[in-house]
Amino acid sequence: MNTVTDWVYRVFEPHGSEGWRPYGSDPERWQGAITALDSTEGARYAIGRIVGDLMTEWERAGLHHAMHVRVFLWHDEADDMGKADFIVEVRPRSDIDTA
Repeated sequence: MNTVTDWVYRVFEPHGSEGWRPYGSDPERWQGAITALDSTEGARYAIGRIVGDLMTEWERAGLHHAMHVRVFLWHDEADDMGKADFIVEVRPRSDIDTA
């Protein structure tokens, strides 16, 4: 039987020499938990949902607002960034011809 867990996530943006800071003007929106299978498949599902939400936000605001972010994912509860179970870096390209 598959068990489920909370995959806790936070999204960060680069902040120069200071490292990373919470993403966006409303950082609370880009942190939370997604309940999914307690496996790498569950983690992939959670990351897919988060990246999908980012893409939707960027498309709504205009793709020129898309920015480099890192999604940190922890099993059960957030911890230090260096102890994340999964880190996904998203680097949107602005040089793609959409015509």
